Amino acid sequence: MFDLDKWQEIFETIRKNKLRTILTGFSVSWGIFMLIILLGSGNGLQNGVLNQFQADAVNSLWIYSGRTSIPFNGMKAGRRIQFTNEDYQKTKDSGLDVDKISSRYSIFRNSQISYKTEFVNYNIIAVHPDTETLESTSNLKGRFLNDIDVKNFRKVVAISTVVEEALFKREEPIGKYVKINGIPFQVIGVFTDYSERDLQRVYVPISTAQKVFNGANRISNMSFTTNTPDIESLQAMEQQLRKSFASRHKFDITDRRAMWINNNMENYQRTMALFSGIRIFVWIIGVFTIIAGIVGVSNIMIIVVRERTKEIGIRKALGATPSSIVSLVLLESVLITSAAGYIGLVLGVILLEVLAPHTQIEFFMNPSVDLSVGIQATLVLVFAGLLAGFFPAWKAAKVMPIEALAHE
Repeated sequence: MFDLDKWQEIFETIRKNKLRTILTGFSVSWGIFMLIILLGSGNGLQNGVLNQFQADAVNSLWIYSGRTSIPFNGMKAGRRIQFTNEDYQKTKDSGLDVDKISSRYSIFRNSQISYKTEFVNYNIIAVHPDTETLESTSNLKGRFLNDIDVKNFRKVVAISTVVEEALFKREEPIGKYVKINGIPFQVIGVFTDYSERDLQRVYVPISTAQKVFNGANRISNMSFTTNTPDIESLQAMEQQLRKSFASRHKFDITDRRAMWINNNMENYQRTMALFSGIRIFVWIIGVFTIIAGIVGVSNIMIIVVRERTKEIGIRKALGATPSSIVSLVLLESVLITSAAGYIGLVLGVILLEVLAPHTQIEFFMNPSVDLSVGIQATLVLVFAGLLAGFFPAWKAAKVMPIEALAHE
């Protein structure tokens, strides 16, 4: 039951020792405040990094060619490796866990796109239809490229919202023709993307670009998604790919400069493991900071018990049970730590909310803590209060009435 007299006594004790209570509570409040700020900052960093992953499919591998750095079968180092359509087809039919796949041919020399009197320069990328998944693009109007476009060498193009704004202003772009390096292409769709970089481009069918822009059978790079779950399997897949490409292009399988693979899934898993470690580290720092505050509260409660030894002895002489003495000390300890900690919690959340709109940078976005962290912090506060008051309460319960009455 609610004991009004007991709470009145606790508040009266706090009122008589305002400065001591405030200074004691500050250490607990500061510990919770720093815990919330550190957790929020960690979440902000994680959100920024994950936003970078959203630019491409998380479960994707990207394969790029380079130059040999190791002589092979009488051929000197420095030889340029050129991927072709055969590499795309062989990889697609390799029997590996390949889901969505696309090769890419980039048109670098001239990238002028025009409509009526408007002329702009954006990246012209020739791809297969699966690029929509690989690049995590979202189609807003019309459609993206499809297999029929590639098969029939159609002169069609999917443009980004940035290109749409630059060329068409308020005019509807679907079905209109733009000129890419002087050659007309029909706009079939408008897309958006998480990455600002990927909005600076248009997509055309790779077969059309190779034919129209003298690409022959050359491709710049290749990418595909996979459902292979663990890092060991992914590394085995990479080794098989290196073996296959090294055999076709005649380079040493250990030559990392001849061909390199960016494994998004492996990078993602390692990043998540890193952030798990950061969260644990932050909690350790926060908990130790709170422990420092708990020690302060515990010391103050010991002083309170010492100051009230005679009073406690009188209570016990009049029939007060040890449990009532313990509950009195524990309640005061829990009240101080919980109230101070809650203030630190609220101030930390407010600061994060104030900073959030001003911290939307590339690798740091939306620093915040969720409800579960607030609940966990509250439980930590209650436990901290009980822990801080346990030893003083235990000492108070052991006070003998005769000794207490003789205490000065």
